[in-house]
Amino acid sequence: MIERVFVFICLLLTVLLPGLIEAQQPTKVPRIGFLAVAPLSTLAQRTEAFRQGMRELGYSEGKNIFIEWRSAEGNPDRVPKVAAELVQLKVDVIVTAGSRATHSAKAATVTIPIVMAQDPDPVANGFVASLARPGGNITGLSILSPELSGKRLELLREIVPKLSRVTVFGTSTSAEDIKSLEEIKLTAGAMKCRFNTWTY
Repeated sequence: MIERVFVFICLLLTVLLPGLIEAQQPTKVPRIGFLAVAPLSTLAQRTEAFRQGMRELGYSEGKNIFIEWRSAEGNPDRVPKVAAELVQLKVDVIVTAGSRATHSAKAATVTIPIVMAQDPDPVANGFVASLARPGGNITGLSILSPELSGKRLELLREIVPKLSRVTVFGTSTSAEDIKSLEEIKLTAGAMKCRFNTWTY
């Protein structure tokens, strides 16, 4: 699944890069900025899938494309600074690994294209105006998992038929968690299952 996501991102970049290349000097090699919160060492599988996808599309790192790998090393407070660093490097496109990275990239630039590798709800997070007409400089993938939360509770009920009470942990500031909790609450009510939340 991870490999498919990053191959899709690579395909998306091939749509963006030709226009960027034409607008540049013939000798300039396109530069991609990769922005993550987690240490790159923990994203080895994803970054390798990204490299592989680019190679399959004819882009070889260090030859006809450069990739500026940047991470906040697990410190969320450092993400805006790292995003600003990529903007100062004048990368042609920024690929973000996660919502926090996308937020910081969006705050850092309104002109450099941003491709999000994944986001639970780009509309609720303020990245795009709508899925049909995103507008702005952000595009990419949405996982839209909140809609599945109620189904997961239904599956749990099938596994544990006597299930009568469920507690869910979530983040009160996460748009994805808020929607997931709403879906679970509705399903729990229909199942006459007692529902509690624990948010932080």
